[in-house]
Amino acid sequence: MHRVFVYGTLKTGEPNHHWLTSKNNGYSKFLGNAHTIEKYPLIIATKYNIPFLLYSPGNGDIIKGEVYEVDEAMLANLDVLEDHPNYYIRDLYTVNLDSNQDANGECWIYFLKTFDEELLNKAKFSCYSSSGDHGLPYIDSENISTPADLNQLL
Repeated sequence: MHRVFVYGTLKTGEPNHHWLTSKNNGYSKFLGNAHTIEKYPLIIATKYNIPFLLYSPGNGDIIKGEVYEVDEAMLANLDVLEDHPNYYIRDLYTVNLDSNQDANGECWIYFLKTFDEELLNKAKFSCYSSSGDHGLPYIDSENISTPADLNQLL
């Protein structure tokens, strides 16, 4: 089993949460709300208003999200959704669970590690919601993004 920290459209009530709840994708169990120990920039970008966690430790905010226990099948399906390792890079980082300090520990987190430095000038968030007051609702691209969509970030 693995632990995954989700901070964007995979969270409860967000547009891609069904990826985590579909039994066809494997097993998942919600362990609780959590937050990163380090600060990172969480931005919203592309014409689809996708949340991205940029790998720039110490820059941005403590990020609030959720932790799930997942099996190999679910992790493999999340890798497909996140296009790991071609686009997002999945690495282990320590997070703190808000309600169960005994469950603190390492989780897989999907980061954008290669990006245009100008993205660090975009508005940063500590917690993502597609319906947030930022006015940038997620637009479902039906998982079809062109290289131009994604390359605008690189």
